[in-house]
Amino acid sequence: MTVKTDFDAVVIGAGFAGIYALHRLRNELGLKVRAFERAGGVGGTWYWNRYPGAMSDVEGFVYRYSFDRWLIDDDVWRTRYIPQAQILAYLEAVVERHDLGKDIQLNTGVESAVYDESGHFWDVTLDDGNRCTTRYLVTALGPLSSRNIPDYPGRDLFTGRIVHTGAWPADLDITGKRVGVIGTGSTGTQFVCTAAGLAEHLTVFQRSPQYCVPSGNRPLTEEERAAYREGYDRIWEQVRASRVACGFEESDVPAMSVTEEERRRVFEEAWEQGNGFRFMFGTFGDIATDPAANEAAADFIRGKIKEIVRDPETARRLTPTDPYAKRPICNSGYYETFNRPNVTLVSLKETPIREMTAKGVVTEDGTEHDLDVLVLATGFDAVDGSYRTMDIRGRGGLDIRTHWKDGPTSYLGVATEGFPNLFMVLGPNSAFSNLPPGIETQVDWIAELIEAAEERGAAAAEATRQAEDEWTLACQISAGHTLFPKVDSWIFGANIPGKKNSVMFYFGGLGAYRARLKEVAAAGYPGVTFHGARSS
Repeated sequence: MTVKTDFDAVVIGAGFAGIYALHRLRNELGLKVRAFERAGGVGGTWYWNRYPGAMSDVEGFVYRYSFDRWLIDDDVWRTRYIPQAQILAYLEAVVERHDLGKDIQLNTGVESAVYDESGHFWDVTLDDGNRCTTRYLVTALGPLSSRNIPDYPGRDLFTGRIVHTGAWPADLDITGKRVGVIGTGSTGTQFVCTAAGLAEHLTVFQRSPQYCVPSGNRPLTEEERAAYREGYDRIWEQVRASRVACGFEESDVPAMSVTEEERRRVFEEAWEQGNGFRFMFGTFGDIATDPAANEAAADFIRGKIKEIVRDPETARRLTPTDPYAKRPICNSGYYETFNRPNVTLVSLKETPIREMTAKGVVTEDGTEHDLDVLVLATGFDAVDGSYRTMDIRGRGGLDIRTHWKDGPTSYLGVATEGFPNLFMVLGPNSAFSNLPPGIETQVDWIAELIEAAEERGAAAAEATRQAEDEWTLACQISAGHTLFPKVDSWIFGANIPGKKNSVMFYFGGLGAYRARLKEVAAAGYPGVTFHGARSS
């Protein structure tokens, strides 16, 4: 027997995922919903990540919602990629347009959520000490929100400022300062390209060399914007049926099926056009799967590094030797930045950080790098990290951290056995793709599953162990067909010391993932157990 709860659904988070979940559940399903957001505003990633250079690295025409056509006529989309401030303004406009703000409680984090089996509800405790109850709990935590902060010896001695890119302070201006940055992933490379033109001196502490292609960022023409509006339905149909959902036709041509001269022509054309996902998936269809094709792409980028970077030693340190098999990144002028006289590259693979001092960072070769600001572009405890910061307990008091002790798992990326009516957006083993289309896919499916539970009069819906195990295996198989597991990457948790490497994404593509969701729904949700009877 269920009991009357404060809310039908509670959504944790108010970024891309939380905003759409609130809209879908409240405005379209008619549920009583409250979203809790620990930040002082909506936006999620785009609220916290305000570092210089922050912007999308997926093209702006698909780094957005598709559910509301009005949104294509806003003033945000003027360049190929959208800067952080404009993405944040866009999300704020969505909240205002759909009157969502009245049901978003800001500056409020969730400390714990405990499932009551007898009443079929979640008891939620907030960080202000208040509590509430809800039938459905939707976690929109973001896969990249739990910051990874290394603890270097002597860190407390440093008299300058230490900041993480994922929590950039509003009062920090790096203009004219001696700045160090640790990390050269997507965030780090963005920061490097912008900070080099602001700082008196920039020291880049590189943990791993990166394959970085140009972004090709530029203003968009009115003709391009008009073509998008005219082709809106066709464009989004293609996005949803594709692998990485980035708005371009993905190649199915094997790289080794053409001559070396033709491969170079295709790579050169993609380099000039720009965008990391286009280069990896739009040039040839097997760069992420075939070692020979991958080596051809990697060798092309290595040649560009040698061509662009004037100092041979700096070029050597910037050149990766492992497969081109991390999340693809792009920037305008990344390698060119290291030709600037105010930029120094330090390879942490060759000279690791020994300690920090009052003045800066000391590397193992004894060099002390004097700094005013140290920026940690050291990434996140991806996917499950945010879940581990909360006390989430399911049936029988099962802690989600215990449930995931051998690595995070799920059924279809949205549910996990032992946690009835807990639905995750971008949970473990969701599709590896552009995030907004993936978010809309999952939220829509979660809403449909809730509708199905309501129609059945069920008190709760829960994934079965067998279904979760089968989906986990399917994700492991899909990853095994790619080269991504061949390199250490946050995609598998390799960036967190002591964290067990595990598959955390489905690599079969968004189109195949959507087909699987549709198949499950049409079959009446095999893999989901509907519990109990809901009181009328």
